[in-house]
Amino acid sequence: MENRFRYVDEDYDRVPGVPLDDSANSNFLRDTLIPTSDRQSIVGKSAEGETFQPTETSQNMANRLLGLGSENYQAGQYEAALDLFKQAYSLYHATQDDLGQGRSLGNIGLTFYSLKHYSKAIEYSQSALVLAHYTCDRPSAVVVLSTLGNAYRHLKDPAKAIEYQLQSLALAKEVSDRSGEMAALNNLGLAYKAVSQYEQAISYEKQSLIIARELGAQPIEEQILKNLGNACYALGDYAGAIDYYQQRLALARLLCDSRMEAQILRNLGNAYYAMEDYPRSIKCGEQRLDATRKLDDLRGKEQALGSIGVAYDALGDYLSAIRYYEQRLEIARLMNDLRVEEQVLGNLKVACFAIGDYIRAADYASQRQNLSRK
Repeated sequence: MENRFRYVDEDYDRVPGVPLDDSANSNFLRDTLIPTSDRQSIVGKSAEGETFQPTETSQNMANRLLGLGSENYQAGQYEAALDLFKQAYSLYHATQDDLGQGRSLGNIGLTFYSLKHYSKAIEYSQSALVLAHYTCDRPSAVVVLSTLGNAYRHLKDPAKAIEYQLQSLALAKEVSDRSGEMAALNNLGLAYKAVSQYEQAISYEKQSLIIARELGAQPIEEQILKNLGNACYALGDYAGAIDYYQQRLALARLLCDSRMEAQILRNLGNAYYAMEDYPRSIKCGEQRLDATRKLDDLRGKEQALGSIGVAYDALGDYLSAIRYYEQRLEIARLMNDLRVEEQVLGNLKVACFAIGDYIRAADYASQRQNLSRK
């Protein structure tokens, strides 16, 4: 699938060798690449159930199906894309087009990854990798390796994820694929973060950020800034996290992405709170509250109110904290969220007790007790 900024993972040079000059092996590749569980559903049949014949027009149709699948994938229509990629594979298989088969299988693997079917993604991507090696299709191998590494990371196998990312990085450099290099560096950062090696993660993410800016890939730059901020936060470097979140916030506003802006303000507020800079945490919370109101995001509004209340609580401004907690309680009841309601009632009990309003504190304690009995 053509995608300049698709993240990549594994390297061509370390793929186990496949014989390139044995006709028997060529037939074996065509006959055994499809996972057994899906073989009957995608080999040799069209969407209408007709058997494809290896004609010249079949290859043109396969190319069109592959392109349509890519369009559906980019639009987030993954099920439709999957069906189109499988049809394309059937036609490429009928015409014995190894290059087309490999690319179709790679796209099927990528789509399964996007659908969060990680084992399926690995199964198809491994098959695609064999064909990419067989046909010397190194650009496709970069993408396939990306899918493999990311899928293994989600399956909690960081060693394999890192191995594939390192191979991807080396291959991307070999073929002068800067976007592939950027992707591999970013994914290495994610893989190392998964094993709590935050400094290593940050080092890779910084390199990825340089390339993203070089390429003018603002959506990817935003993702990398988020990853850098989160890695710094996990490391306890809250000042570093705030710096990256602020850069991300500026980019989100440039892109006019209100939902992203609200998410970043949440992270910023948390980082300021961790630094005990409660006034700035409150300011971020207020800005987030405004954003959630514009988005008509009730859950986001509830969370923002909670964050502001907690920050006022930490400042010892219990009257302000109570005001925000009460608004949050109202929303929790509107959403019928018993867990949040119980939590807020506890916050209100403590805050009322702190200002000496024991009658209200007892009332909130009673409400919480009655709620826990439901």
